[in-house]
Amino acid sequence: MPTYVYEVVEQGDVGGERFEVIQPMSAEPLTKHPIDGKPVRRVITGFMIAGKWSDMGAQEKLSDKNLDRIGFTKYVRSGDGHYEKTAGKGPKSISGND
Repeated sequence: MPTYVYEVVEQGDVGGERFEVIQPMSAEPLTKHPIDGKPVRRVITGFMIAGKWSDMGAQEKLSDKNLDRIGFTKYVRSGDGHYEKTAGKGPKSISGND
């Protein structure tokens, strides 16, 4: 089911608080806030597309598995000046205090 964004209509047709509602496409748009009953309108927003150049695609490219596959080494901070290897070749940990 899609997630729709609504906003409260304030005086002077100004947009107020925004909130999301999951509802079927066949459902009529809301006209009142489900909690306080104020008038609302549906807001047209951009949508998420998963693909090669999307945020989701970038996360996949920066995954430990992919970084290891293409020859990069990744360290993650595990404490004050200490880093643990999560991908690639090299020492299991490094420390800035050595």
